[in-house]
Amino acid sequence: MTIHKEGYKTIAISFLLFAIINLISFYFISFQLPWLSWLIFLVTLALVLFLVSFFRVPSRKLTVAENAIVCPADGKVVVIEEITDEEYFKDKRLQVSVFMSPANVHQNRNPVNGEVVYSKYHKGKYLVAWNPKSSTENERHSVVIRNAKGEILVKQIAGALAKRIVNYLTVGQKVDQSAEMGFIKFGSRVDLLLPPGTKIEVQLNQVVQGGVTVLASW
Repeated sequence: MTIHKEGYKTIAISFLLFAIINLISFYFISFQLPWLSWLIFLVTLALVLFLVSFFRVPSRKLTVAENAIVCPADGKVVVIEEITDEEYFKDKRLQVSVFMSPANVHQNRNPVNGEVVYSKYHKGKYLVAWNPKSSTENERHSVVIRNAKGEILVKQIAGALAKRIVNYLTVGQKVDQSAEMGFIKFGSRVDLLLPPGTKIEVQLNQVVQGGVTVLASW
């Protein structure tokens, strides 16, 4: 396991605050109220460990398969439905959405290999990620990857806690399946818009792993 680069600054600041808070607690509180000093230590330690865990990047055997569409994020499948896409395709698409809790790994990965033909950031609201309107009204970043089999739109969506979306892809870039696409801080969701007729390989409420679970197949 490693720590994602997006977490370096946040973790460094958290360790600094941890040290300052507990030095003050030890100096001013521990003599008269040792239990309170210990409580402060345990609570702040738990918060620091949570931040470290949030930015973790576990070692995994990633899925690379020509006919597979790989899950771009860790979490739980919360939507499988046909929708009309108004952003890029302007027609019917199959939407599969993965909800990411704060406890999940938040690194996002490319579902297929191909060329990035569309990349756009949208300002928006911060509705809870399971709200259906979050797909079209929340802050989000959309990319479309095209290969010989078709085009897939991947949408990183901010939630009530997630206030920063990072996307590393640019138009014209050639990308590899299961390679890193971006990162979302503190819980949100990722939508995939797939061509009609795509075979879905997951079920609602199924727990999935980014870069590992086969979400669908061409």
